Amino acid sequence: MEPQPLKILLAKPGLDGHDVGVKVLGHAMVDAGFEVSYTGLRKSIEEIVRLAVEKKVEVIGLSILSGTHLELCEQMNEEMKRAKLSIPWIVGGNIPDDDVEAIEDAGALQAFPTGTTIEEVVEFCYKLEE
Repeated sequence: MEPQPLKILLAKPGLDGHDVGVKVLGHAMVDAGFEVSYTGLRKSIEEIVRLAVEKKVEVIGLSILSGTHLELCEQMNEEMKRAKLSIPWIVGGNIPDDDVEAIEDAGALQAFPTGTTIEEVVEFCYKLEE
């Protein structure tokens, strides 16, 4: 039996209206063999976690360009606990290098700072499949 592809939910939390980057990433991840769902713009953390449960995904990827990444990551951690959902979640977007540690301390498995390549994210997700 052939292994199933990793199921990933890509999400745009908050009021950020820029999603070209996450769409490009999503297409690259599909091309790399992952099963990807995208939430669309302006989702609340609660909606994202609910969709993750409904779609039975194995990883959540947050794309945040609005500058509210620290607050949204704290909310994500709390909502994941409230929902008793223990899948990994990762964060990318407009993330300063100095905020990576705080994001990971807030519960993200990995934070990808500004300048991270699509290939780096894909390679990271391949490791999650192992």
